[in-house]
Amino acid sequence: MEEESQVEGRNAVLELLESDKDVNKIFVQSGEKHGSIMKILSKAKAKGIVVVEVQKRKLDEMSTSNNHQGVIASVPPFAYVEVEDILEEARNRKEEAFILILDGIEDSHNLGSIIRTAETAGVHGIIIPKRRAASVNAITYKTSAGAVEYMKVARVNNINDTIKYLKDNGVWICGTDMDTDTLYYNQDYSMPIAIVIGNEGKRNE
Repeated sequence: MEEESQVEGRNAVLELLESDKDVNKIFVQSGEKHGSIMKILSKAKAKGIVVVEVQKRKLDEMSTSNNHQGVIASVPPFAYVEVEDILEEARNRKEEAFILILDGIEDSHNLGSIIRTAETAGVHGIIIPKRRAASVNAITYKTSAGAVEYMKVARVNNINDTIKYLKDNGVWICGTDMDTDTLYYNQDYSMPIAIVIGNEGKRNE
């Protein structure tokens, strides 16, 4: 069973509080409070969330992103979904499925950045492998600027099996290549599509 997780940084915690996600507790740095910290405290109070004041040293020890900005929220483990849930999300929106498949993205910052961009682009969900890949953690939360709260993410045992499942469900699979002459904005995305992104610039031998 996974341990509880945490969300770090003012914007990420604010996005968390504005979502419907559960929050166990919020730790804030003791001392003078102003700006967005006051907004966080107000929202936490309205939701009945316990707030604990601690010294900066304690937050530094707790932090995994090394940039907590004076606030860390303790939350239940990230709730991953099934691939079918992503397809259902597209159906509920009455849209053609738009999915990202991340194969070999190992850096949590990169995962967070992709989630942030995907959320603004209208992606219905992201699929990641369970092994040898970044998972959703405090760094991902912070880098995504809270977008992870609104994005469905599925973790799968086998990317190839998942691609076959998507194909069987009418989803077109599109690969990416940095050296291609085909420009992404010249493609037709009006059909159900899953775009495969991976290896963070590494090439297969």
